[in-house]
Amino acid sequence: MKRADTMLRVKRFRVDELKRQIATLEAMHADLERKMADLDESVTRERQRANDSDIGRLAFPSFVRSIETRRDNLRVTLKELERERADAQSALSSAFQDLKSFELAAEQQNRRAQEAEARRAQAQLDEMALVRHLRKYALRQA
Repeated sequence: MKRADTMLRVKRFRVDELKRQIATLEAMHADLERKMADLDESVTRERQRANDSDIGRLAFPSFVRSIETRRDNLRVTLKELERERADAQSALSSAFQDLKSFELAAEQQNRRAQEAEARRAQAQLDEMALVRHLRKYALRQA
């Protein structure tokens, strides 16, 4: 029984660990989305500043190219995070199925043990009743 309890704890820990991993990946995804929005805002701000001066108009295209490079890198990272999240979600689903099947098996084992204990207790009660009956019968015969 201890082994089953230990295995159950291990499987629960695995499910919890995968849930934490997915939450971390989703937080990273949200952070990268926020960074993408910040880049868009910075382009808008710099476009307005570039219109104010000649140097700004000359420097703006190189600024936009660097922002596009960063945006591309963020998109690649976002795709990688999505792939990792999908893999983790698949692993979570599998781990959850393992946990549930193990929990069901442990529940059935406990139920069988309870039924066996109930049968033993009933057998003892039946034996006590039989002995009592036999004693009464023996006293009547004597």
